Amino acid sequence: MKRSQSIVLTTLMAGTGLSLSACEGPADTPVDARSYTSVAECRTAGAIPASQCETAFAEAQKANEQNAPRFDNKQTCEEQYGAAQCQPRNNGSFFTPLLTGFIVGQMLNGGGGYRGAPMYRDRDGNFYGGAGNRISRDYVSGRTQVGSSAFNASARAPTRVQSRSSVISRGGFGGGFGGGSFGG
Repeated sequence: MKRSQSIVLTTLMAGTGLSLSACEGPADTPVDARSYTSVAECRTAGAIPASQCETAFAEAQKANEQNAPRFDNKQTCEEQYGAAQCQPRNNGSFFTPLLTGFIVGQMLNGGGGYRGAPMYRDRDGNFYGGAGNRISRDYVSGRTQVGSSAFNASARAPTRVQSRSSVISRGGFGGGFGGGSFGG
């Protein structure tokens, strides 16, 4: 008798957990954006107003300062991002990859104005957005596919310091959104 009651309770609790997670919606939807390695490149492209290029880059810099991927030592960071691609932060207490550009998009704000997010490049030439998701970039047009979480401050890269074992255990930094470059 007791056994059947605990099974019912466990099944009920599992169903409740499923219902709650289903209400959260899609975790990370793909978003069309543009990516640039500098403000000058953004201005030259002419796809968005020059003032918005500066604003988006400033947002990316701010997000990079607050939420860049953090590593407990330079070697671990360079294993992911390449030699001479990491910098000490907070008086050398941790290391972060260099900001290699920024992503610009109009999502999540009703199309009014542009938002910026940081972009990082790993040692294999893959780009990652502000939330650590891999992005794809068309170098000719500057168009980028990135997860919507790249522009969400609460979903950006973890602020905890990553050790060598934590990076190895998951196969590198971030998730696996997107692929290589795409035509455009």
